Amino acid sequence: MCDLVARTGRHLQRYENGRRLVAGCIPFRYRDINDGASDDEQKKLVEVLMISSQSGPGLLFPKGGWENDETVEEAAAREAIEEAGVRGDLVQLLGFYDFKSKQPEATCRAAIFALHVKEELASWPEQSTRQRSWLTVPEAAERSRYPWMQEALVTGFSAWLENWRNGGGGGGGGGCVDRTDAR
Repeated sequence: MCDLVARTGRHLQRYENGRRLVAGCIPFRYRDINDGASDDEQKKLVEVLMISSQSGPGLLFPKGGWENDETVEEAAAREAIEEAGVRGDLVQLLGFYDFKSKQPEATCRAAIFALHVKEELASWPEQSTRQRSWLTVPEAAERSRYPWMQEALVTGFSAWLENWRNGGGGGGGGGCVDRTDAR
């Protein structure tokens, strides 16, 4: 049983210009791989974590309402725990992504962060309705349920990761691969 409880309801929900504001993240980790080129040098494979949808096929990144009593970073970290059962470090804001709400004629704006996963929880609030899947970036792009999440992955996360690998900031990352050839 999980001691953590997911927030519910929208009474504390933030709105801006009629749009519901949400926060989420693209959880990622590094996995050591040996590409056979050298026994001394391990490369790191970048994997992202996606979760099953509660309402249909396809996979999602954790996201949900940004509430009045928390910062956008706190909301993104909370959603990662509630929906995906992971904790980690928010290392970069990847951007803001607009999408259609479930409600007719309503829109949302999502602030999406890169979350470097440090811990996978054995139990979490939505574990009975969510499955976790670690995927390469190309696999995740292919299996993403929503086009805006694909965009966040490709134009946000992948672009940031490439910049990070090339020493452009964000805390290092040289020697990483995203395995675009792994299918």
